[in-house]
Amino acid sequence: MKVVVLLGGESEEREVSLASGCSVADALRQSGHDVVALDSVGGALTRAEEAKILAEGVGRLAPGEIAGGAGGGASVSGTASASSGASAGTALSRHEEIAWGDVVFPALHGGMGEDGTLQALLDLGGVAYAGTGLLGSGLAMDKDVTKRLLRDAGIPTPDWLVNPTAQEAVERLGVPLIAKPMAGGSSVRLYLLDDAAQVEERIRLEAVGASESGEASDMMYEAFVSGREFTVGILGEEALPVGEIVSEHGLFDYECKYQAGMADEVFPAEISDALAQTLQERALRVHRLLRLRDFSRVDFMVDGEGEAWCLEANTLPGMTANSLLPKAAHAAGMTFPELCDRIVRMAAERAVRTSS
Repeated sequence: MKVVVLLGGESEEREVSLASGCSVADALRQSGHDVVALDSVGGALTRAEEAKILAEGVGRLAPGEIAGGAGGGASVSGTASASSGASAGTALSRHEEIAWGDVVFPALHGGMGEDGTLQALLDLGGVAYAGTGLLGSGLAMDKDVTKRLLRDAGIPTPDWLVNPTAQEAVERLGVPLIAKPMAGGSSVRLYLLDDAAQVEERIRLEAVGASESGEASDMMYEAFVSGREFTVGILGEEALPVGEIVSEHGLFDYECKYQAGMADEVFPAEISDALAQTLQERALRVHRLLRLRDFSRVDFMVDGEGEAWCLEANTLPGMTANSLLPKAAHAAGMTFPELCDRIVRMAAERAVRTSS
């Protein structure tokens, strides 16, 4: 099969997307597919460029951050200068690789590459692609909408506020609390704020970043759940083995997520069968509630009382060597090439059903 892996873009998560996309391209070639890795900004990558990206991996610090500052990092700018989706839209009209492929595998993280805009462009062009469609992508990318749907469905999720004052956040949510972009992923600009002073400083820094960049970015402030962190990958309509994340930091931040040795990721998690079943069933409910497709990853915190709190769902989870979904698939007896092959075959089969 001819597969175009879309990667890169210009969102804050470009570096992670490049690493994910090149990993997927390499895995699909191992499965016998003919693959082009297409950067939606710069065009098709050479094999040498792919090899260089894979060798370099992902940097220690998240884009736009410096060491130190409130909550473990100070944001230099509020948002990326452009969206990956806009670049991807240009790629659709500019690059012949899109028309060449049988299936597109989106490995774009963040921005319009993951919020449904890219998916809408591919739908309009009649292009078969892997992963969640327009509706599910939009629902899952907006964390406020996601949490409203979870709450209405009776799925526990931590309390939250969007763009509050420091006083509102502390009074409603308490401290410590979590701050993160309302639309984003890869743990970029994810902070654990220990006290009211850090909350106030984070809100100030976000305002400064928005002013300097000229682009406002909504931030979510979420009640902190003390407990154990778990993740459940979904493949098709199957929940993969539960994984537990034990981070070196107080939360699974950018450095812990992408640097070797900064977190223990245990697959399958060493938990009771009852808890594993609860997490898997709840992850499948979230996957279906948000209209997700092909593959996703749903993250949870389990508190001391044993309650599983859903944090968010990821429609295009990371696919690097350090990523969680491939580790969950491995725990289910599936190699990384087999995982990527299964994903593109689901997309190809759906395209046949749709056209018939």
